[in-house]
Amino acid sequence: MSVFALQSPADGFLDEDLDHFNKVFDDWCVHFDNYDDASLIADSLDERKSVEIVEITPLSYPKYFFPSLEGNIHATRQLDDKIICIVEPYMGSNYRIAVCDLKTKRVRLTQTRYKSVLSVEGAFSNFTV
Repeated sequence: MSVFALQSPADGFLDEDLDHFNKVFDDWCVHFDNYDDASLIADSLDERKSVEIVEITPLSYPKYFFPSLEGNIHATRQLDDKIICIVEPYMGSNYRIAVCDLKTKRVRLTQTRYKSVLSVEGAFSNFTV
């Protein structure tokens, strides 16, 4: 499960008008189901547009694949058919662990709230589904 996008070497993803770059990969960014289609568009752009083709996966951009996932994501990993994320729901809040199901697209936050990065990282590295 992945899509391909056009990214500027200076960061940012080419949006649907093929003229501007968005800092965050979202529905407004042009994306392709395969590398070959992305390559065709990348090759057709003006010389002034320098772009790289990148693969977007649930591990690299979980918010794109799980729209109900909110907050700042600090780390991700995959366990079986789940993507596990360290999430800060809003600036300054306690950290939580989110469990994102690749099959159903559901997101579940664990009940435990972590006050420090060290405590959530310990729980994250030992988390089992």
